[in-house]
Amino acid sequence: PPPPPPPLPPSMPQPRKLHDKYFKQAKIDGYVARSAYKLLEINEKKRILRRGDRVIDLGCAPGSWLQVTEEILGPTGRALGIDLQEVRPIFGPTVMTVVADAFKADPRDILAPFGGKQVHTLLSDMAPNTTGHGDDFLSARLCRRVLELAHYLLKPGGSLVMKILEGTDMPEVLKETKALFEDAGASKPAASRDISRETFIWGKRFRPVPLPHERPEQTVKPVMWQKPAQQERPAQPSKPSPKEKPDDAPGAS
Repeated sequence: PPPPPPPLPPSMPQPRKLHDKYFKQAKIDGYVARSAYKLLEINEKKRILRRGDRVIDLGCAPGSWLQVTEEILGPTGRALGIDLQEVRPIFGPTVMTVVADAFKADPRDILAPFGGKQVHTLLSDMAPNTTGHGDDFLSARLCRRVLELAHYLLKPGGSLVMKILEGTDMPEVLKETKALFEDAGASKPAASRDISRETFIWGKRFRPVPLPHERPEQTVKPVMWQKPAQQERPAQPSKPSPKEKPDDAPGAS
């Protein structure tokens, strides 16, 4: 047989490893993406999610964070996932998903599945369409919009986790988060790839401040909420998990 190819010299970039241990473990555990372990690690350290909570997941596709949330909340909790893409995993009756733009929808429509009550936790695994130039500024802008939306959706004392790409604006976004939460910080879970610039800002015990202006009247039609699936989720996915997106890709996790 021909000899194996020589190893790459140290000066050359190493090939990206897509199928690492987290990817493989996600297949075993039935999660649709390795990103499930990012939220699991953050929650293990910071106790963001609690049994019986109300939770909103922004940019929820492909659904792994909702899977983790459903497990932690138990039968008395409720979770809503919002994304521009349809989420395919099957959830139980405590989880709802909707295809919508959370930044254009009226907050009253977003809170409708919870009887108008604000939620205990706001999650965001959103990322901008990456171009390689200015991605960190776009990511910071998304996070600032999440912080603004938190004033309408998150109850006082609530918690937050949101993804941000490391860059010039990240320290300022973290500072703005700390001004709204009694306890806040940033961490990069072990499940995040080494080459990824993603990190996660978290906050606990939300302290809302008056906004400088009222939210303008919305001209979009009210969100049409999907009814939760009534069938039980199988122990293992019946279909192969969708291909994972890069960590910095839109909707990636």
